[in-house]
Amino acid sequence: MFNKQLFKSASFNFPVICVGNLAVGGTGKTPMVEYLVRLLQPHYHIATLSRGYKRKTKGFGIANENTTALEIGDEPMQFHKKFPGITVAVGEERLVAIPQVLQERPDTDLIILDDAFQHRSVQAGFNILLTDYKDLYTRDLPLPAGDLRDIRSSASRAQVIVVTKCKSGLSATEQKSIINELSPTEQQRVFFTEIQYGRPYHLFTNAEADITSATEILLVCGIANPVPLKEFLTAHFHQYEMLRYNDHHIFNSDDLEEIKRQFDKMASPNKIILTTEKDGVRMKKFEARLADYPLYVIPIQHQFLFDEGGDFDRLVTHFIEGFKQLAD
Repeated sequence: MFNKQLFKSASFNFPVICVGNLAVGGTGKTPMVEYLVRLLQPHYHIATLSRGYKRKTKGFGIANENTTALEIGDEPMQFHKKFPGITVAVGEERLVAIPQVLQERPDTDLIILDDAFQHRSVQAGFNILLTDYKDLYTRDLPLPAGDLRDIRSSASRAQVIVVTKCKSGLSATEQKSIINELSPTEQQRVFFTEIQYGRPYHLFTNAEADITSATEILLVCGIANPVPLKEFLTAHFHQYEMLRYNDHHIFNSDDLEEIKRQFDKMASPNKIILTTEKDGVRMKKFEARLADYPLYVIPIQHQFLFDEGGDFDRLVTHFIEGFKQLAD
């Protein structure tokens, strides 16, 4: 109906960047939002706007020093904790929420919409569409037969397509083959990234982990696609065990006792509990009960391949600067 103009999309005379995908599950939207924040925060006042999936509240809200993950959702809480200098807002109706952000934070220079590619009532000026290297949208099917929550032709609305979670050493031949398969328009650019894991840090003290390949790991994981993390652990550590939970799982006391029992059963004296940053924000509430446990979080980032990160950065900043020039 949006394509046929039966429903109308609203645009803003203001820089709005959308990060999204066509499939359900993890394609790396959260680390892409974080990449944009790191790129732009030194130069602009940034706001992120998310729906706040699985939060216990409704309507519009802006994170403050007392906010919890239950109030705004785990991804927004992750942004709030990692980047205290930005505005982190939530709201189901982005068309309503964007003016509210600008009213409450009038110094905002740009808004990054997290997971809003299907929210067609807002027409973002710059759309970044992510697709998993191992599950390209061109090879996927709509739900329930596959993982697509949108039709493939919707990809034409994006200014940039990023193939994420690529294997290390992706060849130029395969790069070209994938670009041909995606068949971008003349106005679109296709980029490729791989996951880059950072050094694990303690969930409560932020101290970096002193671990070796011999360290035994209990992986506690509640994300949509843990396969890349499992592959990383398999390649770098002799042994790990895993407790798997549903995506966006809200941890409770029973889960906590299960994690403790599983960890205490591990025989090695050189052992840690490892979790993702998304899971970490949902486990913060158990600090008093987990303070004596070596609970570490592993951060991830996008690393652009083929030395094209600079091109991506320039496309983003050029879009924003275009609005500044119009204002001047």
